[in-house]
Amino acid sequence: MREVRSNRPLARDAMAYVLAGGRGSRLMELTDRRAKPAVYFGGKSRIIDFALSNAINSGIRRIGVATQYKAHSLIRHMQRAWNFMRPERNESFDILPASQRVSESQWYEGTADAVYQNIDIIEAHAPRYMVILAGDHIYKMDYELMLQQHVNSGADVTVGCLVVPREEASGFGVMHVDDKDTITAFVEKPKDPPGIPGNESMALASMGIYVFETKFLFEQLRRDAEDPSSKRDFGGDIIPYIVKHGKAVAHRFTDSCIRAAEEIEEYWRDVGTLDAYFDANLDLTDTVPKLNLYDREWPIWTDAVVAAPAKFVHDEEGRRGHAIASLVSGDCIVSGADVRRSLLFTGVKMGSFSSANEAVILPYCNVGRGARLNRVIVDSGVRIPEGMVIGEDPELDARRFRITERGIILVTRDMMAKLV
Repeated sequence: MREVRSNRPLARDAMAYVLAGGRGSRLMELTDRRAKPAVYFGGKSRIIDFALSNAINSGIRRIGVATQYKAHSLIRHMQRAWNFMRPERNESFDILPASQRVSESQWYEGTADAVYQNIDIIEAHAPRYMVILAGDHIYKMDYELMLQQHVNSGADVTVGCLVVPREEASGFGVMHVDDKDTITAFVEKPKDPPGIPGNESMALASMGIYVFETKFLFEQLRRDAEDPSSKRDFGGDIIPYIVKHGKAVAHRFTDSCIRAAEEIEEYWRDVGTLDAYFDANLDLTDTVPKLNLYDREWPIWTDAVVAAPAKFVHDEEGRRGHAIASLVSGDCIVSGADVRRSLLFTGVKMGSFSSANEAVILPYCNVGRGARLNRVIVDSGVRIPEGMVIGEDPELDARRFRITERGIILVTRDMMAKLV
């Protein structure tokens, strides 16, 4: 095992490459207008802000983001929120849409191809290490610690892994490892996931985070591009090949996760379904939330929207503007309305006598007087008419809106337009 001896952080010699091209179809109509990484989260952020903030907070100053599906909202957000990188400080932030750079007909064919098609751009920055990231998960992690393990272990690739119960691992790529966490097999969504040596009830599931030396990664991408049977995917092609022909090592999230003092667990969420998205947002309303967004030592960077402060007005019985166990963003007006265990994103307006209970209301929605919302996700820009009730009559809600198996209701502008 090679020990890192330089005092220079490895992150200074690394580039983070974020794969942000996926739709996230399990989020249904919430991703009709935007890619999954561009979906709003936590009151004011976007999902991609977590991976990007982890990179910045880890000391990485060269970042590339590959986009593809309906990327306008995502690109606009990154231009507004992430334009502070300065070339004169050896910093860079490249937005890399699929742009038929290799041929006139070829878009990004897979996660590995999304890096392969931009090798020339990466080479111009000359990073020694590449940190490949998924742009659609909620977590806080110090990639510097993963880079250190990668160098010290002599691995060809280091794979970020979650320790999960075996019965929950079937939806992931799962690592079979030896007692030193060297990966001996990579199994995609197995029916019977392999356990961890010494703890067979748990399994190591891939986080979609990979660390390579850049030269080695380029060699693998070029080799893979010449294989006509490849699907050009890291999890399906690149990693299994290295496991078989090289040295792949697992890095456990527990070794590099960031937790504020009051956070009692390692928090990682794939908010890929409406139910998971709803739960992760509502987690933030707990008195002691599982994920602390108030941690000033590891901030989640996002667009600093110029907005007036939130406002609460009226103080009479039945018409009192207040919010309990809720996150209320700037430019919101709670006018004689009752908000409980909910998130109001920027610019939400709630009229008198309206109420929101366990509601995730995205930016610039308008909730009319007397409307009642229960266990809902309201997409951005929706206008809820006066007196409308959502979340109390499942049969009526199912005819008008999207409703999940757990009874969470999604309301979009197109759904509301059909009711007129």
